[in-house]
Amino acid sequence: MSILAKFLIFLVALEHFYILYLEMYGTESKTTQKTFNLDLEFLKDERVKKILANQGLYNGFLASGLVWSLIEATEYQVQIAVFFIVCIICAAFYGSVTASKKIFMLQGVPAILALIALLLPLLIS
Repeated sequence: MSILAKFLIFLVALEHFYILYLEMYGTESKTTQKTFNLDLEFLKDERVKKILANQGLYNGFLASGLVWSLIEATEYQVQIAVFFIVCIICAAFYGSVTASKKIFMLQGVPAILALIALLLPLLIS
């Protein structure tokens, strides 16, 4: 795995750990309000907090999978990274169709760049 691919995967993982934080722990913060374009009263609703926490947990799983791919020292390192990156691209596409187009730009594009950096050496050789 190239240094560029590792760096981009690391950035995508950081982004998803940050989303985990916003959705699980920073629910009522101004950043969460602005990021998700939701008002504070809505975010204070316990039902909304539970739904956001669930989403945050999934983002944490995706980020953890990417970290796993970075520390994996076997021949499966690239396959693990591809799996989690493709999951993020699919989620970003779905989010852009169902919630906001900017989701694809903010989450999908970095993941696509990481996927290209990951697969390009394999395609060239």
